[in-house]
Amino acid sequence: QLQLVESGGGLVQPGESLRLSCSASGTTFDVYAIGWHRQGPGLEREEVSCISSQSVTITYADSVKGRFTISRDNAEKMVLLQMNNVKPEDTGVYYCAAVTDCVRGSRKWHSWGQGTQVTVSS
Repeated sequence: QLQLVESGGGLVQPGESLRLSCSASGTTFDVYAIGWHRQGPGLEREEVSCISSQSVTITYADSVKGRFTISRDNAEKMVLLQMNNVKPEDTGVYYCAAVTDCVRGSRKWHSWGQGTQVTVSS
């Protein structure tokens, strides 16, 4: 079965950059779209970005457009989230998960990772 593990979180100052990694193991990785989600303390989990299996479709939440970039390397079974010009409201636990398609179908997320903490503070 597909297993996902996030890494790369940490404490950064506003305006700085951070890169998160989602590493996959188990079943075939390149048939799934992968999304990044985040959840701040006491807040609802929100979808930040999604990338389709072959990187044809990419989506971003309005709050991160122009600042975050999602990419994937199927040969290495990895999805990256490059976070530039981070803001305090970017703080939260970031998770990656798999779905059949970013924008179509039932969008039933599965194979959630354990999460990695991102804290943006001055």
